[in-house]
Amino acid sequence: MRPVLAEMRIQDLGVIDEATLELHRGFTVVTGETGAGKTMVVTGLHLLSGGRGEASRVRSGKTKAVVEGRFEGLDGSPAARVATEAGAEPEDDGTLIALRSVSTDGRSRAHVGGRSVPVGVLSDLAEQLIAVHGQNDQLRLMRPAEQRGVLDRFAGADVSDVLGEYRQVREEWLAVAHELADRTRRSRELAREAEILRLGLEEITAVDPQPGEDTELVDQARRLADADQLREAATGAGYAVSGSPDGDPDAPGALGLIGEAQRRLAASEDARLRDLEPRLAEAAVLLTDVGAELTGYLDALDADPAALERVLARQAELKSLTRKYAADVDGVLAWARDAVDKLSGLDTSEEALGELAARKSALAVRLAELAARLNTARVEAAEDLAKAVTDELGGLAMGQSSVQISVRPRQAEPDDPYALEVGGQTLHAGPDGVDDVELLLVAHDGAQPLPVHKGASGGELSRVMLAIEVVLAHSDPVPTLVFDEVDAGVGGRAAVEIGRRLARLARSHQVIVVTHLAQVAAFADRHLIVDKGMQGGVTRSDVRALSDEQRVIELARMLAGMESTETGRAHAEELLSLADGEKHDWELSGRPRPRRKKRGR
Repeated sequence: MRPVLAEMRIQDLGVIDEATLELHRGFTVVTGETGAGKTMVVTGLHLLSGGRGEASRVRSGKTKAVVEGRFEGLDGSPAARVATEAGAEPEDDGTLIALRSVSTDGRSRAHVGGRSVPVGVLSDLAEQLIAVHGQNDQLRLMRPAEQRGVLDRFAGADVSDVLGEYRQVREEWLAVAHELADRTRRSRELAREAEILRLGLEEITAVDPQPGEDTELVDQARRLADADQLREAATGAGYAVSGSPDGDPDAPGALGLIGEAQRRLAASEDARLRDLEPRLAEAAVLLTDVGAELTGYLDALDADPAALERVLARQAELKSLTRKYAADVDGVLAWARDAVDKLSGLDTSEEALGELAARKSALAVRLAELAARLNTARVEAAEDLAKAVTDELGGLAMGQSSVQISVRPRQAEPDDPYALEVGGQTLHAGPDGVDDVELLLVAHDGAQPLPVHKGASGGELSRVMLAIEVVLAHSDPVPTLVFDEVDAGVGGRAAVEIGRRLARLARSHQVIVVTHLAQVAAFADRHLIVDKGMQGGVTRSDVRALSDEQRVIELARMLAGMESTETGRAHAEELLSLADGEKHDWELSGRPRPRRKKRGR
C-alpha cells in the first residue's frame, strides 16, 4: 500500500474558519466559486510541506492558523525513515500526524508524530510524500535551467549518477586551477615570504633552542653570580648544624649539643626524662640529613667565572630569537613548526607549479569525459521524453503538435574561467554540465520549432505542462501529486482530455486537483467543494464532500452557472456518466502505465 494523505484539517487559514478534508486514495477534486477559498487548500498543503509561513494568512481576528495532515501507509517508506530520525511516533493505527501552525507575530511551529520538530523536517518529509504543481510551476518551467532539470528527472540514474561524479570532479578541478593561478600570480610575493620563513628557520636551527631552556638558564645564572654569598651561607649553616670541621669543643654545633642532651637524659634516674631521649634521636637524624645536603650543595657550587660567561652568552643567543619570533623559547619553537607548515604551501618552484598544472590537466580530461557522457545520456533521454510528451499531447486535443527537446553544448565565451575542451570544442563547464536544454513546440506538420513559451497559447501551454507532469509522474517516487488550476485557459474537448489524464494518473498516484473546469471535476473519485457564506457579518468558508446529487448541481454551476436548469443538469449528468463509464472500462481491462525503465549501460 502506497503512502497517501488521508485527511487534512485547516483552522483559521484565510477565509476558512475550520474545515476537514477527507481525501481519496485516487483522484480528489476541489472546486468552488471564485474567492471562496480554494487557494487556501493549496496554501495549507504548502504549509504542511514546510513552505514559508506568512502571518498575513492567519484569519482576521485569530491569533494563529493551523494545518494538520494525517498520512497512511508509511511503513517501510523513505518518509517513515525521515519521521523516525526526527523522533516522531506513529498513532496506534500506524498513521502519522503532521502539524504546522503560523502565528500573527510571524512565529511558526511544526510537529510530527506528537514531537516538536524544526520546520525543515516537514520539508524533508514532504519531499518523499507530496509534490505541488501550480501555474507558478508552469512559469518556472520556461527557464532553461528548469527545463534541464525536467530532462534530468526523467532520465533518472542515467544522468544523476554521472552528474554527481561530474560535480565532484569539477569542484576539484576548479580548486586546483585556482591554486595554480594564485601561486603563479603571487609567485614573487610568495617567494619573498618563503625566503623570510627559510631565513628564520635557519637562524633558529643554528641556535638550536631547547624547550624551557631560557627558564633553566635564569636559575643557573643566578646561582653562578651569587656563588660567594651562597657558599658563605651554606658553610655557616653547616657549622651550625655539624660543628667546626676541626673538632673545636667550643663550637660543637647543633648535633653536638643534641648528643650531649641525649647522654644527660639517658643517665637520668627519672623515667619521664628518659622518655624524651628518643625524640632527640629523631632530631639528630634530621639534622644529619640536612648537614649532608649542605655538604653536597657546597661541593656542587661552581664559582667558575667562565661558566657564568657561558650562561650569559647563551642567554644572549636565545634573547636574539625571542625578540624576533616570540616571547619565550617555547613560542620560538612553535613559530618554527608553523613556518615549516607554511613553507610546504608556498612552494613556487617550477617543479611545484608543474605538478599543479599536470594535475589540472588530468582533471580536465576526466571532467571532459564525464561531460561527454552526460551529454550523450541527455540526448538519448531527450528523444524518449519528447516522444512521451508528444503522445500525451495527442490525447489532449493537440494531435497536430509535437514537442522537441534540444540538447546543445554551450560554447565558452572569451576569457571564460570555466572553459573546458570537450570533443574538440571549447565549452562552458557549469555545475550542471556543458549542455543547454530547451523545450520546443512544433504547432503542426511543417511548422518551425519554437520555444514553448513563444509557440504555445495560454491554453496550449497549460496542456504542454500537464503532459510533462503526467510523463514525469510515472517515474516520480512521490506518491501524492497536487495540481493547482493547471487547466487554466483550457476548455471544451481539451478539458475532457485533461480530466482523463488526471484520472489515469490517479491509478498510480494520489491526485489532488483544484480546478474550475467541470470536465476535469467529473473524473474525480471524490468531489470536495469550498463554500463561502456570511455569519455574524463575517465571511466564512467551509469544505465539504458532495453526494452524487450534489455533484450534478455543482458541475452544472461550473459549466455555465445553470445549476437550476434541466439543461445544465443534463449536461452535468452526461459528463459524470462519460467519466464513470471510462473509469469502469479501465478497471476491467486497463493497467497503469508502466514506469520508464532504466536504460542499460
